[in-house]
Order: sequence, then structure tokens, then C-alpha cells
Amino acid sequence: MGIIDILLTAVGLSMDASAVGMTNGMNEPKMPLRKIFLVAGFYGVFQGLMPLIGYLCASLFAQFVASVAPYVALVLLGFIGGKMIYEACKKEDACALKPLSLGTLTVQAIATSIDALAVGITLLAYDALGTLAANVFLVCAIFCLVTFALTLIAIFIGKKVGCMLSDKAELIGGIILVCIGLKIFIEGVIVPLF
Repeated sequence: MGIIDILLTAVGLSMDASAVGMTNGMNEPKMPLRKIFLVAGFYGVFQGLMPLIGYLCASLFAQFVASVAPYVALVLLGFIGGKMIYEACKKEDACALKPLSLGTLTVQAIATSIDALAVGITLLAYDALGTLAANVFLVCAIFCLVTFALTLIAIFIGKKVGCMLSDKAELIGGIILVCIGLKIFIEGVIVPLF
């Protein structure tokens, strides 16, 4: 796995986190700069840690991680997205968007990075073959930084869109989260059947 492959993998892994980050920006268009960096940092750290955990635990839990990751992502993102959709539909005051809590942020970070555990298993295979272009810690740091940067950009885009769609931002955000959960599930469970 060369450096270009590592960067492309990092971009691919960051897409779910970036989409959820954009949703958070839409849902909270007045999110302060400090919180924007916290959210992007959270996603980046989880996106860097999960492959490392997968790499370190690959021999023990490889089959288990691969089998449950799509279900966990579907349940977590489906629950958060469904809750957002429900709250958007019952909301009387469309301007009173609920700010992102630390608990919700943690669940989102885990749900969007759980598929990176499987990437950690792949990193172990490349390392064992001697074809990993960099130390696994450096690879995970690259994953972290790329996710941080792309999520940061996505949050700013979401904030701009959220200002324009303030009355529908939570509903749209909830739908996006549910769709991301379904995408991870379909890619992990249904596509391999064919």
C-alpha cells in the first residue's frame, strides 16, 4: 500500500464523517468556531484510532468486527437520524434547533468510523507482506488528519446551507444520517452476497 493508496483510503474513510459533519453544521448554523474544531477533531481522532484498534486486534476479532460493523452503524446512525426526523416533525418552533451534545457526537464518531476497524485488519495484511509504505501509526495519523480537514470543510458548508434551510435542516440532517447508516449496512451485508 503506497502513499497514494493511503491518501485515497483516508479520503474514502472520511466521507461518512464529513457527511455527518455537514449535517451537524446544517442543524446548528450558529455553531461557534471552537465547537467546529471539536467536532472535526472528534471525527478525526476516531477515524485514526479505529484502524489502529483493528490492526492491533486483527488476529483475535477480525471475523467478529467484519460481521457486526454494518449492523452497529445502521442502528446507531438510524437511531440518531430517526430521532432528528421525529423532533423535526413535531417541532413547533423551527428556529429552535437543538445543539449537538457530546454524547451524540461520540455516538456519531463511533458509527462513522467503525468500518475503519476493517481497514486496520487490511493494514495488518499489508504490513505482514512488507508492502505498507509507512509505519501503521503514521498511516492512522494520516487518516486522522484527512478526516479532520475534510470534516472541517464540510461543517462550514453545512452551516451555510443550514442558514438557508433553517426550518428544514434537522429533517434533512436526520434523513442523511439514516441514509448513511443504510449505505454502510448495504455495503457490508447485502453487496457481499452478490
